[in-house]
Parts: sequence; C-alpha cells; structure tokens
Amino acid sequence: MTDKWIPDTLLLEDRAKHVLNAIIRIADEDHGGIPFFSANLMESPAFMRHGDWDYGSSHGRLVDALVLARHMSGVTDGLEVEERYRSNLLSFFKEDGLSYRQLNPKTNWEPNANMIDQRAVILALTSWYMATGDRKVKEAADKHVAALKRIAVKERDVWYYPNSEYKEGGWPSNNAIQLRLAPDPAAFCGRLVMPLLKYYEVTGNGDALELCEFFSAMIVHRSGVFNSDGSFNDSLAYRSGHFHTRIGTLDALARFGYHTHDASLIQFVKKSYDWALTWCTSFGWTPGDMHEQAYEHETCSLVDLIATGITLARSGYTEYWSVVERFLRNHLTESQLLDLSWVRDKDDKSLDDVGLMSHFHVADRVRGAFAGYSAPNDFCCDVAHGRGHTSDLQTCCIGSGTRGLFMGWSHIVTEDKGEVSVNFLLSRGSQWLDVHSYLPYEGKIVLDIRRPVERLRVRIPEWAGYAKVEAARELNGEVRHQSGAEPSMWVKQRYLSLGAASEGERITITFPLSHQQTVEKAVGQQFITQWRGDDVVHLSPEGVVHPFYNNRKIFDTAPMRQGDYRRLEKELYW
Repeated sequence: MTDKWIPDTLLLEDRAKHVLNAIIRIADEDHGGIPFFSANLMESPAFMRHGDWDYGSSHGRLVDALVLARHMSGVTDGLEVEERYRSNLLSFFKEDGLSYRQLNPKTNWEPNANMIDQRAVILALTSWYMATGDRKVKEAADKHVAALKRIAVKERDVWYYPNSEYKEGGWPSNNAIQLRLAPDPAAFCGRLVMPLLKYYEVTGNGDALELCEFFSAMIVHRSGVFNSDGSFNDSLAYRSGHFHTRIGTLDALARFGYHTHDASLIQFVKKSYDWALTWCTSFGWTPGDMHEQAYEHETCSLVDLIATGITLARSGYTEYWSVVERFLRNHLTESQLLDLSWVRDKDDKSLDDVGLMSHFHVADRVRGAFAGYSAPNDFCCDVAHGRGHTSDLQTCCIGSGTRGLFMGWSHIVTEDKGEVSVNFLLSRGSQWLDVHSYLPYEGKIVLDIRRPVERLRVRIPEWAGYAKVEAARELNGEVRHQSGAEPSMWVKQRYLSLGAASEGERITITFPLSHQQTVEKAVGQQFITQWRGDDVVHLSPEGVVHPFYNNRKIFDTAPMRQGDYRRLEKELYW
C-alpha cells in the first residue's frame, strides 16, 4: 500500500480499526477470556460488568464482528483473544446442537439455550466459515441448524418457538406448546431468518432455508407483531414494540423477499420500515421501544435500519440509499467512542470483583466501542423519563456497530453484470475504482478508475439538484465535460449515468452543497438540527455528559492527509 494524498473525510475502514481495540480488550483475562457485557461510564470510577448475555450472544456478536472488522481493515492485532473467543463459542454447545449459557460463580444465572443467543451463534459461525472455510465450523453450524429445526413447534403453515429458553430435554412448558403461547416471535424466530438465509446461500443447507420459509410465514401471517398499517404491536406481550427485534425482523424479511423475488414481502417490509422511520430522527437515533425504554437508543436498532434500507434500495427503492447514508455519516459514527477524556477509572484492580465487575483501565479498554443506550444529543442517556440511566455500553451494540460499518462499506461501490454503482458518497477503494469523497466540506467526488468499466453510475444526493451537477473526465491529458442538465444523464431517479469508463481515467463530479435546518423529533423531544449536505454539524439543545455533533470541525475546503484505501479482489458480502 503506497501512501498518497487523500481527503481527510469519513473512512469506514479506519473506524473498523478503532472498534477492534474494544472487541479485543473487553475480554476478561481474569475470568477465562469471557468478554464483559456492559459498562457504566458515568460512575466514578467507571466499571465494566458481566451479564447472562456473556456466552452465546456476546461471543457470537464478537466473533462475527472480528471477521468483518479484519476484512475491512486488514488489522491482525489480538489474534490470541480471537482464538479464545472462538474456542469459547464452540465450548458452549451441548450434544443436542444448541448453545447454552454457562454458570457464573457470582450469580444465579441458569444454564439454558436462550433463543436470542442462537441467532448470534449462527451469525458468527456463518461469518467464520465464510472467512476460513473451516470444516469443523461447518459441522458445528450444520448440527446447530438441525437442532433449531428439530425443536421448532411445527404447525401446518408456520413454525415457532414456544418459549424464550430451551432446557436440556425439552421446552419448559408443554402447556405453552398446546396453547401456542409463542413469546415475542420477532425476537426468537423473525431475526433468525437473516443469518439462516445467509448460511443457506453459502452452504446450500436445506434445513436453514426451510426455517426461513416457515418463520417468515409465521411473522407475516400469524404472529401479530406488525399491525395492518405497518406499525409495531406495542402491547406488553410484544415487548412494548421493541425496536431492535422488530427492525431486525424487517431486515430478515427484506433479505428473504429479495432472495425469493417476493414483491409482496418486500412491500410488507417497506410499509413497516416507513412507519418506523417516523419514530426515528433523520440522523439515525431510534427509540428503544414504544413505552418503558422509549428514550434509550440501541446501536443495534440503527444497524437494523441500515441493513433493511440497503436491501430495500437494492430491491429498486433507490431513495433509501440517501436515508442510509445519513445514518452512516451521523448517528452510527457519532456513537463510536473515540474521546474518553471524560471517563474516570482505576489504574489498579483493587476494586475489582472477579467474575462480576472491573474498574481497571476501563477507558482504554472500551475505546472504539459503540453506544449501548444513547440520547439523540449525548453518548449517555440520563433523562427523567423511562428507566433513567442504566448503562452506556453493551457488547451486542459493539458487534452490531461493527456490522453497520461493514454494511455501509461493502455497499459504497457495487457491481452487477458489468454495471458499477457508487451508492454512498463515502471514500473507499475497490477493484474497479477509488472513491475520494470531499463531503461535507465540498460538494465534490473524485473517481479514479482502476480497470475498464462497461457502465458507471453515481448516486447524487437529492439536495444537489440536477442542473448544476458537472462531471469533468480526464484521460491521457484530455478533459471532456458532461452536465447533469442533460436529461439523458440520469437513471433510476438519482443516479448520474456516466457510461463506459477507462482504466486510468479520473472523473471529478461537483454539485452545490446544501445548508439547511430541520426540527427533529424524538419521543416528544425536539432538536434543532443544522445540516451541511448529509452531515449534522450542530444540534440543539446540546448534550451534557458527552455531547454529540457540536465538536465537528467544518472547513470550506476539505483537509487532506497521506494514506490509501484497502482494496480487495475478493470481498465478503452479507
């Protein structure tokens, strides 16, 4: 990799390097390498704490995140920790093929196969197998999928799980099965469709596809999770309309609809996704649920929004590319913890309670993590409403945040049957071309073509208009110009169609940069938001503990730095 001058703007692969620090260093070396689950950064001293999510859920999320972050960044630090995570993950399986929570010496958590954990487990095994082709991983995954199918209660047209936990020997309540009392179908069945579908695509596992078919049918036709108008069922039995599990289920259904070419399923997702957006801010803050946790944003929910929006955009609803880009530029990356000057911790382990809690070097160990529960304007949520302050970090959100970076990064540039599309105006390198983004400083994108492209198109933000969009194409010392004022330059509403591009060509696209103000609503709260293009540059009222957005430095000319982009001939696609 040769360093050159590139715009010093948002680079998602750099953010992946940062998150690797947290993924690796939250491992508890005094407790078998088990990662801490949560952290409270507002306390003095701050502390990390174990939880009953430590096992299949946390290990699954982190193994998946390590695969994705290493693929984006090329960084190999912490391989010994990663190996410990992987061996731990495999050790949680029992002979029945399910992943079980373990005993903790300081608590009374009971060993069980939690159904939310199983989703993280098959997610990790799929990414792990995609990256390595390790046969022992596939054997574990095949056995796991077979178990997920075996324990499902099977009706004529739908399958489901009648409880949140499976115990060795069977479901705890036969009465629940007889009465079809399936708890939270979105959390325990709907979200499972996403990794199961990918596992089928990678391996051809028929059990995985069958689970996808019957779980999807159950969610859409029988569950009651989503109301007829697309809204979330907010009854207590449905977890008060919990956003992460609902939008995660929409992500799964969208992928299944795209895979099966089921337009009705895509439309089902779109209706509910559009409703969900009315509860979120344009920059990506989401509620936790519709009642008790309404003020607590999980990075997990935002990443579900990102993934679902990408699949809808790939399905032809191209307007969602701009929705997702705002999420990537704003609340996802703003929620990544890089400045910890405000956190107070301990330089020794004198206050640690091994197996339960640690105050030791918390700030350094969580640097790069994503927010567990944030406010629209603050990393820490400490409002008078809802549950007040609970925790600031959760391992699930670290894993999800990494996946959000990956989903954005892997869809900046896409190729399909000779057509190369630039979907997000973010910098990255690829085998076809390099994208140099000067946003939000300047309305300018520079493309360096690395190999011949049959058809090239670039999405232009709707706020940039048409008439003043210009493209200057330089090759072998000659420059020719194209204008967005020409109607023939546009396809699929927002894409500038540039035709064929030659190796060695440099294409500079310029357009007016928008400056606007919006009023964003978040569960009864209002925020005055200043935008520069798709980036929030000021938010009022300002946060208190670790404010968001208002420390972004903006210049009229993009700063430059020496560096280069990561380019891969073979990429992972999720």
